[in-house]
Amino acid sequence: MQGRAQSLPQVLRLLGAFVVTAVAMGLLMAGLAMPAVGASGVAANSSIAAFEELPSEFTTSPLAQQSKILDANGGVIATPYDENRIIVPLDEIAPIMQQAIVAIEDERFYDHNGLDLRGLSRAVVSNLTKDSVQGASTITQQYVKLALQEAALNAGDTEAAAAAKEQTLHRKIQEAKYAMSLENELSKEQILENYLNLAYFGDLAYGVEAASQHYFSISASELNLGQAALLAGLVQNPGTTDPVHNPQAAERRRNIVLNRMVELGLVKKTDADAWREIPVTEMLQVKPAQNTCQRASMPFVCQFVINWMLQQPELGETADERRKNLYTGGLTIQTTFDPAVYQSAMQHMTDLVPIGDETGVGAAAVVVEPGTGKILSLGQTSVYGNNEGVFGTTEVNWSVDQVYGESGGFQIGSTAKIYSVVRALEEGMGLETTVNARRYTGNDGAVFEPEESVDNCGPLEPYTVRNSEGNVGGGMTFRRAIARSVNTVFVPLVLSKVGVCDTQATMAKMGLHKANGDPMSPFVSEVTLGSGETSPMTLALSYATLAANGLYCQPLPVTEVTNAEGEVVMTREPACEQVVDKDIAAGVNDLLRSVMQRGGTGADYPLAGGRESAGKTGTTDRYVQSWFAGYTPQRAVAVYVGRPDSNNRPMRNIRIGGRYYERVYGGSIALPIWKRIMDDAHAGLEPVRFARPSDAVVKGRTVEVPNVAGRSLKEARRLLAQAGFDANIVEVSSSASKGAVLGTQPSSRAPWGSSVSLLVSSGYTPPPPPQNPRPTSEEPPGDDGDGRGGGGGGGRGGPGQGPPGGGPPGGGPPGGGGDDGDQ
Repeated sequence: MQGRAQSLPQVLRLLGAFVVTAVAMGLLMAGLAMPAVGASGVAANSSIAAFEELPSEFTTSPLAQQSKILDANGGVIATPYDENRIIVPLDEIAPIMQQAIVAIEDERFYDHNGLDLRGLSRAVVSNLTKDSVQGASTITQQYVKLALQEAALNAGDTEAAAAAKEQTLHRKIQEAKYAMSLENELSKEQILENYLNLAYFGDLAYGVEAASQHYFSISASELNLGQAALLAGLVQNPGTTDPVHNPQAAERRRNIVLNRMVELGLVKKTDADAWREIPVTEMLQVKPAQNTCQRASMPFVCQFVINWMLQQPELGETADERRKNLYTGGLTIQTTFDPAVYQSAMQHMTDLVPIGDETGVGAAAVVVEPGTGKILSLGQTSVYGNNEGVFGTTEVNWSVDQVYGESGGFQIGSTAKIYSVVRALEEGMGLETTVNARRYTGNDGAVFEPEESVDNCGPLEPYTVRNSEGNVGGGMTFRRAIARSVNTVFVPLVLSKVGVCDTQATMAKMGLHKANGDPMSPFVSEVTLGSGETSPMTLALSYATLAANGLYCQPLPVTEVTNAEGEVVMTREPACEQVVDKDIAAGVNDLLRSVMQRGGTGADYPLAGGRESAGKTGTTDRYVQSWFAGYTPQRAVAVYVGRPDSNNRPMRNIRIGGRYYERVYGGSIALPIWKRIMDDAHAGLEPVRFARPSDAVVKGRTVEVPNVAGRSLKEARRLLAQAGFDANIVEVSSSASKGAVLGTQPSSRAPWGSSVSLLVSSGYTPPPPPQNPRPTSEEPPGDDGDGRGGGGGGGRGGPGQGPPGGGPPGGGPPGGGGDDGDQ
């Protein structure tokens, strides 16, 4: 340590004199007479004894300082804190700043040992004439006072924090002893460093580093003379001199510091004069602190990361402990969010769905990395804030689950159909298998009876479903059914073949759950048509399972957290599990590629450069919510466009962002946004093709068709459904009674899940008489009609003979009807 001029006896005698003087003044003011001078010797001795009995061990708690949330490139997203403080070593504080604070606060700092005798003498004189206790606090004493207050606040002891600021004799004496003790333990450099990191510089800036960044947008190591003088002038009364709110007062204090530095010979007068000519307002480059998510560069990312961090056990055993560590521990939180992807996604969303659109329609999008679960972006078309009266402003995070952002999620529409596709391929359905879309009349819809369900999760009452484009019926390939999103194919697929319960289980293993954390309900409406409410993040991660060849990964927003000392306190690696067979995933991907190809609902929006992609549209009942979820092997994105306020108003005959829409489907706005985001998100990435499925997955498995001849129609349909077939009823002319089940076509084996013709007698209809009959002698020999291809013998188990003269051709399944699905 540097030389100290005062000895302990000198200090103690002066303290004794201070006590005597203070006591004497108190008595005189009370109207009593006391020979103060005569009593001084005795009082001084007793004061020395009392002083020595005061505690001298001074301990401090770690300073509260801001934490930092960083993006994937190291940029700052937000700085959550209770106190905006960034602790730096003394060698990262400009020497001119050190000189300025010493000049104005404690010019003899390097000469005393905690107490300044000259200043203390001046305080004694002041106390003889004023009704207050005043002291010439050194930087060491100021540090003690501030540290005691900080420790009390950190401990939640408001009374102790208030006592640390009281202008009382006892506090002054205790503060003095702590200061002297501290000077014996720490060097002057350590004390100055601690003080500059602890002091308050106004406008919520604690410590010189945070103040430098706040007022000048530079580090404390870069401060020049004028900036250092301005900051040094603030600590005496930061509440009334901060330059943002009180520039004139700040300017006066700056000039006082400059004058003092000239008087002490620290700077040249010409340099000081030059700075005095510059208005404080011209010096400022204020950077608002990002302590709230409202000021963050990615507001809803900030909110999500904070809420996610508060769930992590490494931060503490209790919620209060985790919050304290997050807001006071100086943590550095490294996230996975890519700022370029985020900016691109926000731009493309707001281009089509402006923030605060007068229709109340909003959009949200989440970008994830398949195979790792890294969240690259999340955002929405609203301003972050709790101003309920401001349209387009909310703190509800539409992109994430309720625990992280208070959103209840949204119905996902036909994006739910992929889970029944996974189940169907696992059961052995081939990609080109012919399936049947049940016909219905008018707007009544196709009705499915409870007994058609293959498990206990089916409906207890008849279930009616319609197609978006009307009555589409007949046979079509499974590929075409998914490309056009035909409801009357997928409802019987789930009810009668793969089962509601098993489809629900497939959703769960692929990470799909409701936004409130509950599993999807075992209802056909939720597992097939998407009436369950989930978040865009959950849907994106679930779809990414297919992009990663069946590997589901939990969300990964944070990879590492370090404390203020740079020690790693938490790491996260991808947490993934193979939940779908790779070959099955390849088959599903092959089917969903059809959505993006000619005839599919996404055909108009291929990715740039011919990059392969797969996905699915989703539109809910009455056009309230719409989606597109899609992926490549490198990126998966879920885009939501709809009514986030849950008012359930249809998006029909509506103008959004200046564009008119008769109806808003998943392909209307969500799909174009998805395409633009995906193109940008793949910048710099080489195209990667999907793995191709094996022949076994493409063709599927064949199984025996049950013999249903002679059964009732209801029983025949039940037996076929149990075997994995969809019955397409075909009436044929037959000598059997009308309504009799004749058999099936094909009659032996067929692909599992395919549509088979269930041949039902329409009764015998004689053939029409020949037109312009030829002479008998010229007629060819008659045909006894063995029924092959006709009404009688069209399928296994039918009557051996057709009607006399041969029946009409028995028919295979009728041709496919019109297309249906999300647009």
